[in-house]
Amino acid sequence: MADVQAGSVSSRKVTIAIIAGEASGDILGAGLIRSLRLRYPNARFVGIGGDEMVAEGFHSLVPMERLSVMGLVEVLGRIRELFSIRARLLDYFFNTPPDVVIGIDSPDFTLAIERRCREAGIPSVHYVSPSVWAWRQKRIFKIAKSVDLMLTLLPFEARFYEEHDVPVAFVGHPLADRVPMEPNTLAARESLGLDPDKPVLAVLPGSRGGEVERLGTLFLEASRWLQERRPDVQLVIPCVNRDREKQVQGLVESLEVKLPVTLVRGRSREVMAASDVVMLASGTATLEAMLLKKPMVVGYRLSNLSFKVLSRLVKVPWVALPNLLAQKELVPELLQDDATPEALGAAVLERLEDETGRESLKEIFMELHCALKQNADERAATAISELMERKHRG
Repeated sequence: MADVQAGSVSSRKVTIAIIAGEASGDILGAGLIRSLRLRYPNARFVGIGGDEMVAEGFHSLVPMERLSVMGLVEVLGRIRELFSIRARLLDYFFNTPPDVVIGIDSPDFTLAIERRCREAGIPSVHYVSPSVWAWRQKRIFKIAKSVDLMLTLLPFEARFYEEHDVPVAFVGHPLADRVPMEPNTLAARESLGLDPDKPVLAVLPGSRGGEVERLGTLFLEASRWLQERRPDVQLVIPCVNRDREKQVQGLVESLEVKLPVTLVRGRSREVMAASDVVMLASGTATLEAMLLKKPMVVGYRLSNLSFKVLSRLVKVPWVALPNLLAQKELVPELLQDDATPEALGAAVLERLEDETGRESLKEIFMELHCALKQNADERAATAISELMERKHRG
């Protein structure tokens, strides 16, 4: 039988196991199921997933929210349940072996399952690389024993696995497929009720309570520094949910000097699309801002102890994804002691007033967007189906 590739269909009744532990993985899993079903119309999909995957006909053995645990203390409080879920999954897979097991992100949970399945002769795939290229690089040896195939979202991740002889496929980033090449700034401003003729600063201090606690006041003070010099700038902060909105509102009210800020529940992509510049925490949001072709200033703070430990462990010179992708500093990173209201505000002001710089940065961001826009669902499904067919022939 020839490999099942794009445009080819197999009538085999295969079982494809997928394990997703959080909302982002659920979205990736749903797209993957749609593309795999085109190749295997008789496929059965089983494992752990959320509403998006279930809507595609996926059978979840355990509610996905039972895996959605953040923070060391929370994990320790649920460790017995997590081990029980892992044991239940392995028992199910060993008794009714699937044709492939795919872990999506959540490496602390999924990689151990992938390794046990691979040892039992079940092909295993991991979708979304851990940041092994950035820190704790010796994890690569554990990963090499756990997977038959690693699927990466970013090209420099794939190069790292190739250097360590781990089978890998770069599939592109799903966000790059979904975000339009040319964002409509005017439409976003109108939708948010903003003045289309005045500049907009989008402020994103993070989506988790701890991040907002560490960075919220810092970013607000930087915004106040900026507004003292540019009172025409409109400040907009998207809040991921009601709790974060109340938290940010409390921080705004605690400022000594009143600061006019528009708070928006959700709609972070729309807020960034409406902006001239984005001030944000490091993380996936930096990639989204890049795809929206927005100049940005990245700021981050940790506890002094955490920063010292991570500084020794991290093996890359940047934290912002645009810089990592370009392998040079495209956007400023103000970390720890360098992250002051004055420094952040001055960096934002510089980008607001440098129209030529904004245009040249937009061209670079366009090139990076094209490099990541690879139809990730399709490429991932092709790589997985080729692995399945090789194992089936073998």
